[in-house]
Amino acid sequence: MHRSASLSIWSGDKLRRAAEFIAVPALALAISAAIFSAILLAMGQPPAAFFQLLWRGAFGTAFSWQNTLQRAAPLILTALCVALPARAGLMVIGGEGAFVMGGLAAAAAALPLLGWAPASLVLLLMAIAGTAAGALWIGLVGVLRHRRGVNETIASLLLAYIAVAVLSFLVEGPLRDPASPNKPSTHPIGAETMLGPIPGTSVHWGLAAGLVACLAAHVLISRTTVGFAIRIAGGNPRAALGQGLPVGRLLVLCCLLAGAAAGLAGFFDVATVHGAANVSLVAGYGFTGILVSFLARHNALAIPPVAILFGGLGAAGGLIQRRLGLPDATVALLEGVIFVTLLTSETLYGRFAIFQPRGARRGP
Repeated sequence: MHRSASLSIWSGDKLRRAAEFIAVPALALAISAAIFSAILLAMGQPPAAFFQLLWRGAFGTAFSWQNTLQRAAPLILTALCVALPARAGLMVIGGEGAFVMGGLAAAAAALPLLGWAPASLVLLLMAIAGTAAGALWIGLVGVLRHRRGVNETIASLLLAYIAVAVLSFLVEGPLRDPASPNKPSTHPIGAETMLGPIPGTSVHWGLAAGLVACLAAHVLISRTTVGFAIRIAGGNPRAALGQGLPVGRLLVLCCLLAGAAAGLAGFFDVATVHGAANVSLVAGYGFTGILVSFLARHNALAIPPVAILFGGLGAAGGLIQRRLGLPDATVALLEGVIFVTLLTSETLYGRFAIFQPRGARRGP
């Protein structure tokens, strides 16, 4: 009986903790909507019309849903680039760099093979090249943190800007297609090499890859000894070192896996959308992935629904711009308001008695 009561209390405490992780972000989103409504009113725009168009452009029709899922696919993978290192106590925000390098490497790997290698082999090598490039790019952040104590946030952000510079140099120089004078680009990989959509939809396979990657990340972190070691290292590095855990190697491993996810997203962007590497790769998916990961509390299973939410924001941007005459940066402003509100809401965790474990000591 005593054991049954203990299990019941433990289950109740776990449910309360899970409810807090849902309630606090939901409150942050509601406050963000209120703040943004005030901004719209100051601009002379009706908030009700804005949010109605937002819903219609994101989820109102089958076409809207597919457009939303298309935009959510890279966000899932770039959010993993933030979430995996975060479980080890690292704040890596350079997923944009890994995304760009993954797309660039994928396009560059395809060029020597075009015209003689089968499309399946080209796509496989593109995926390997993109994943490896992203892994090495963010893996360098882990090495710098482990070997030299360089702050991973600063290092990953600087590397993101370096990646954009490398892309610009190569597509405007050694890899430039002479047939693209107005928009510097690599040679196209060709329609026959492009990866088709998921059957019956217009959504590319990056969505399926993202869902599988999130499931694999959840299993790794929650169901393996390596994941347990990562959680210990992220929660208390000194205790992890005291237990003999290879904290440095765990940090590097998380960065490698994180970069691989963002690099894979870059591959899909080239192989399914652009067909070449150019400045269109710098679309901000890596930076939006930061917000997605934060709102999901760095939980791999929570990332897909949050990514779909932000994919919907991007999908509705054009409709809002046309109907209300608002600038195209309006959705970006909304995302910024959400991000600031979300960061502020971090101070609310542990402050509501209803979510505290039974018998927990209350503050004065």
